[in-house]
Amino acid sequence: MTTIPTLHTERLTLRPPTGADWPAARDFFTSPRAEALGGIKTEGQAWRAFAAEVGHWTMLGFGMWAVTYKGDDTARALIGPWCPVDWPETEIGWMTWDAEAEGTGLATEAAHAAIAHAYGTLGWSTVVHYIDPSNIRSIRLAEKLGAVLDPAATAPAPYPGALVYRSPRPEALA
Repeated sequence: MTTIPTLHTERLTLRPPTGADWPAARDFFTSPRAEALGGIKTEGQAWRAFAAEVGHWTMLGFGMWAVTYKGDDTARALIGPWCPVDWPETEIGWMTWDAEAEGTGLATEAAHAAIAHAYGTLGWSTVVHYIDPSNIRSIRLAEKLGAVLDPAATAPAPYPGALVYRSPRPEALA
């Protein structure tokens, strides 16, 4: 059984995703907000996508965390390490499920914590972010994180047109 760590930042808790997060995941994946992540899904497709996120922890020992504000257990986003079998590199990905959380710095704060965990605890040698070219908010987030576009990098086979942004090690940003 994989023990999923919980991370804390100044305002946030990054905790294991649970079945209780399913309604928020379903609402996100079946809405136009999921367009840049492979498109709007049916409820069944959304269930399988969320189950893959939860199962990623069991299969690889790491995965995305449900991001909540401290003192409120409502999942607002899913952010963290992601590396399915057909991914060319290790990614820190993000999905802001709650539209009201956009523009609050939640994704930036959580992604910084996830990147530090990937480089420090997981020992990754690189971190990328695969982004749909039309997803301007995600591009801006990657740039806020200090990531730079790497046109020589390979996009994942399921997303051949994805832009690849490469994040520096946290100490390089200090």
